[in-house]
Amino acid sequence: MNTLTDKARAASYREGCIVVTMESGDELRFSVADNPRLAGGNAQQLNHIEISPFGLHWPDLDEDLSFCGLLQGDHGQHQKHPTR
Repeated sequence: MNTLTDKARAASYREGCIVVTMESGDELRFSVADNPRLAGGNAQQLNHIEISPFGLHWPDLDEDLSFCGLLQGDHGQHQKHPTR
């Protein structure tokens, strides 16, 4: 999938996952448990997704994820481990 030629048509929350349907029919999906901000949201907040040419935005949860990051497996908001 190339996000420069394949655009997101729809995004929704289903069965613990965010599912992005592309114009080509391909789907991009990831578990909300992979992202602490999304994991704390309820179904209504998780389904309130705004799509831009560059990524997804959840206004109720103040979260943004880029398509480039998602395609690389980066689901955002990683907890930092203390360094010694």
